[in-house]
Amino acid sequence: MTGDAGGVGAGDVPAAGGEGADSADDAENGDSADGAGGADAADGAGGADDADEAGAVTRVDLHVKVVDERVVERAKAAGLDVLVYAPHFEHLSTIAERAARFSDEELLVVPAREYFTGKWSSRKHVLAVDPDYPVPDFLTLEDTMAELADQDAAVLAPHPEFLTLSLDREDIATYAEWIDAVEVYNPKHWSRDNRRAREIARESGLPTYLSSYAHLCSTVGEAWVELEAEVDSAADLVTALREGVPRRMFHRNGLAHTLKCRAEFAHLGWENSWDKFERVVLTDEEATHPAGEGYDDRFAELNAYR
Repeated sequence: MTGDAGGVGAGDVPAAGGEGADSADDAENGDSADGAGGADAADGAGGADDADEAGAVTRVDLHVKVVDERVVERAKAAGLDVLVYAPHFEHLSTIAERAARFSDEELLVVPAREYFTGKWSSRKHVLAVDPDYPVPDFLTLEDTMAELADQDAAVLAPHPEFLTLSLDREDIATYAEWIDAVEVYNPKHWSRDNRRAREIARESGLPTYLSSYAHLCSTVGEAWVELEAEVDSAADLVTALREGVPRRMFHRNGLAHTLKCRAEFAHLGWENSWDKFERVVLTDEEATHPAGEGYDDRFAELNAYR
């Protein structure tokens, strides 16, 4: 299912257990000036029994914020098979409808939610792939994880200890039983963030992943995971993640990639503006507010801001 990865820097990290993660220490933003190599590679470790089977490989970007015709075109041009679509502040039903609309025989778009848990000033993100039912933002981390524990979704820890947006190592240790993988690279990270994420993943012993974390269309196709599994549906992807199938992880490098990384980081300025805080948190108008339409009434009482 995957095409030629030529012109791509490879940073392999084991699928489970954290062994060999140091071999990806060179897999930072812009490792080399040209498009080839520039990052050390280590053979994947976890789930070796499954690796001996048929040899199907699926190329997945495990976290994008945008999907439209241009995104689909870029994803297909990059040889991606699956996009995990998790926009901020959209109801799960809207995400699922949009994912279905942009899926076809060449590209599967899987619905997901990146939950904002806790208060805005100390919010922690949790990513759920193909959740069963809608859960709003702004519940406590404990309440959010309790909701996800009852679902068949795959639960990921995106960008650990990045700014004030993330699970820290203590959170990951606390909820390790319910977390299926820890992110170790995305283009919004700086090199120090990637190193810290790999250290946290190593300590946790959990499987790892990377993503483009694309908030901008131009970032789609900059990072992906090759799963040693046939993924033809959202359920297939959830199963592969929950079972920790072997994987290899890649990101592009060179000047163009570095510039796209910086553009993604700059985008955080808008994401964290006061106007957005006021619109999202201080009103009931956003689609993921606990008091909003489309949620069980009990969630209003669980609002961390009440």
